[in-house]
Amino acid sequence: MVVDIYARRRAINFMAMVLSGCAAAVGLAFLVWILWITLKNGIAALDLKLFTKITAYADQGGLANAIVGSLIMDLIALAICAPVGVLAGTFLAEYAHRTKLGATIRFLNDILLSAPSIVLGLFVYVIIVLPMSNLSHGAVSFSGLAGAIALALIGLPVIVRTTDEMLQLVPGTLREAALSLGVPQWKLTVQVLMRAAVSGIVTGVLLALARLAGETAPLLFTAFGNNFMAFHPLNKMESVPVAIYQYTNDPNPALHAIAWAGALLITLFVLLLSLGARWYLHRHKVIHD
Repeated sequence: MVVDIYARRRAINFMAMVLSGCAAAVGLAFLVWILWITLKNGIAALDLKLFTKITAYADQGGLANAIVGSLIMDLIALAICAPVGVLAGTFLAEYAHRTKLGATIRFLNDILLSAPSIVLGLFVYVIIVLPMSNLSHGAVSFSGLAGAIALALIGLPVIVRTTDEMLQLVPGTLREAALSLGVPQWKLTVQVLMRAAVSGIVTGVLLALARLAGETAPLLFTAFGNNFMAFHPLNKMESVPVAIYQYTNDPNPALHAIAWAGALLITLFVLLLSLGARWYLHRHKVIHD
């Protein structure tokens, strides 16, 4: 009887392992397929003019203005959402950990985390783009600043969730030891807990940046796009995802090649950020054995 029970358990375990392995293999196969298609089509269009020409030259141009625009908007968005996200995550982990307010904020943050990016883009369009257009009588409407605010709303819940979870992973003995020595709560949070969780927080910020780099929908309603080089945040601004979207809708094969090159650039950028985040997290572990 005991032998039959263990044999049945081993059979069930074997079937579960086979099914989970097959599911992982299918997911990896699609991932490798996507990466291979992107690499094959994108690497052929990688040349110097991609980084020196602007999109105004169509099939003879490049993505210089789109790359600059993406960097400007991503950095502005990160400057907005990173401090707010870290502070909000710290509040949830240290001051509202087991309160109804903290539970409510976490619930709302999860909703924002799963909200479609196009909805956030429309929200920023209503509260930023339209009022700016009305106040300036049309002189300022779509802008890189509006695009950055939309991206900040996308990256904010990621940083809040990561900061909250990383601070909760810090051992309670550190808190007890610091408080027993009479350390104030604010100093405990800043000088002890934040230092212990800094690797996880930085990783969350990098992952948020990786997500922002590939967003297209919110920028269509906020930054809009610009075929020429733009550095001022109040001007319409091009981005690599929007340029890819525009070029793929064009029947010109030369523009399709530039779009594939842009997709490859975003893929490599996200890959480097993900590898950098994992390397940093591995080198500076939150909890040491």
